[in-house]
Amino acid sequence: MTRKLHVLPQQRGSRRGLSGSAIYHWLWLRDLILGGSFLFLLCAWLVLAASRWAAPLTPVVAISLSPLALPLYAGYSLLRMLLAYGLALLFTLLYGHVAATNRQAEHVMIPLLDLLQSIPILSFLPAVVLALVAAFPQSNIGLELASILLIFTSQAWNMTFSFYHSVLTLPRDLVDVCRLLRLRPWQRFLKLELAASIIGLVWNSMMSWAGGWFFLMASEQFSLGDRSFQLPGLGSYLQLAADRGDPRALTLGLLTLIGLIVLLDVCLWRPLVAWAERFKLEEQAETIPPHSLVLDLLRGSPTARWLWKHLGQPLGEGLAWLLNRLQPLPGDRFTHPSTVEQARQDRLLHWALRSAGMLFLGLLVLLVLWISWQGGLLLMQVPPVTWGRLVLAAGATWLRTLIALAIGTLWTVPIGVAIGLSPRWSRRLQPLVQIAASIPATALFPALLALLVALPGSLSLAAILLMLLGTQWYVLFNVIAGAMAIPRDLLEAAALFGVTGWRRWRTVILPAIFPYLVTGLITASGGAWNASIVSELVQFHGQTLHTFGLGAEIAAAAGTGNYPVLLAGTLLMAALVVLFNRLVWRRLYQLAERRYRLA
Repeated sequence: MTRKLHVLPQQRGSRRGLSGSAIYHWLWLRDLILGGSFLFLLCAWLVLAASRWAAPLTPVVAISLSPLALPLYAGYSLLRMLLAYGLALLFTLLYGHVAATNRQAEHVMIPLLDLLQSIPILSFLPAVVLALVAAFPQSNIGLELASILLIFTSQAWNMTFSFYHSVLTLPRDLVDVCRLLRLRPWQRFLKLELAASIIGLVWNSMMSWAGGWFFLMASEQFSLGDRSFQLPGLGSYLQLAADRGDPRALTLGLLTLIGLIVLLDVCLWRPLVAWAERFKLEEQAETIPPHSLVLDLLRGSPTARWLWKHLGQPLGEGLAWLLNRLQPLPGDRFTHPSTVEQARQDRLLHWALRSAGMLFLGLLVLLVLWISWQGGLLLMQVPPVTWGRLVLAAGATWLRTLIALAIGTLWTVPIGVAIGLSPRWSRRLQPLVQIAASIPATALFPALLALLVALPGSLSLAAILLMLLGTQWYVLFNVIAGAMAIPRDLLEAAALFGVTGWRRWRTVILPAIFPYLVTGLITASGGAWNASIVSELVQFHGQTLHTFGLGAEIAAAAGTGNYPVLLAGTLLMAALVVLFNRLVWRRLYQLAERRYRLA
């Protein structure tokens, strides 16, 4: 493809009297202009962010609603999102790989992942913020890191579940081929695990960014008892505009957010979707493959080819040599020739690793015991009446979660399959879906409440709608990824044998997307419980509106600094989410692994 993109412009240029050399120099000039502009903007952006991070600690800053402040606020928020996503991607690849390839570790890591995604942001926000502020008392680094970690918690879990399940359901024939070729672990990871999961990982990355934007308002402004912390950014801008009821500022903030989403779609996600098409498990190419102008520019860029040849390839070869030394196979020329010496080194290494593991485990047990003791002292301060109220509130939130999941699944499955099976519709609707998923629902709460105030149970309905707006996208993005991963050969075989209508859905589409649908539902379930924190208690126009539910109880306890009730509500929510995951979602995972995999 690169060669074709390079030759055709030369042919067109020669007809116009331009030589191939002139076009080649023009491509270099284009790369110089675009690359220089990008580097200049990147350096200016990083310098402004670094000056903000290194400035003296200012827990509360004056947020300006002037349109001139929006570019700077957008840059601050975008940097926090990028850093949080980088951390989430690293966590996904490491955690998901170990959990999927080590059955003993899986029994601990997956329940732990269920627990992590079930803990709401506001529950660990006080400890995270106060600890990081105390660690960096002279600068804003602590506050910035706290915001990044909070955004990370809204991005990491769905990506990790997606990667884990993709590795878990790898086609057996490909696994056998890797074993026959004696690939090293790092080669198997890159050539099989990452390649097979890239489509789901790309679409879940989009969902992670949408989730990060959704919780941006909560991650840039937070109150801990009588203390308030605030960071300049789009989230703080939108929160202030919603609190003041300023429709002009709120519209400008949302338009800026939409502009960022469209920019990221054109420059990042659309190229990644087009590039990920090469990793589909099929023998026949897509009739209308996804297209990206940015990807075409990169493929036809002489600068990109030069950098890859003189920088990318040497670095890759050096890294491969280093990994081969770290993971040698029997018969490699750099394995130690002395089997006795090698055995002695292996025993020493095993003893060192086991000792380090035992030491780490002992420290971890001591930490857990200390946390349990402190938590027990706090829980003893919660009266039985409060426990009863929390249980009833958990039941109300659970019903809202089920309703939101049911409504979301009913419309996202057919729409997601339609988008995933049609490259044309995927290209058209992808940015629209990202925009809809990324708009913070809490910024729309005044409009929703105005529409629902005349109905009975208006606050409860508004809470369900806010939970739906925050969680339905997990299912949609995973269904789109599952539909895009269906081999074209399988669809054409179904058409050839006359499998159409509901029979086609029952025998081809639903089994193919089932693993992705389970991943979407489990992350949407955890997201719905977390979204209840911002859905059941909302502040705007100087008023606090809430409905009965566990999310409202946790939000109120966090706002007033009532840590015993905050811990009790958090543990109750985590227990319910983990219990539901163990009884329902885990069994569906096992069903997907056993029956619905391309073997």
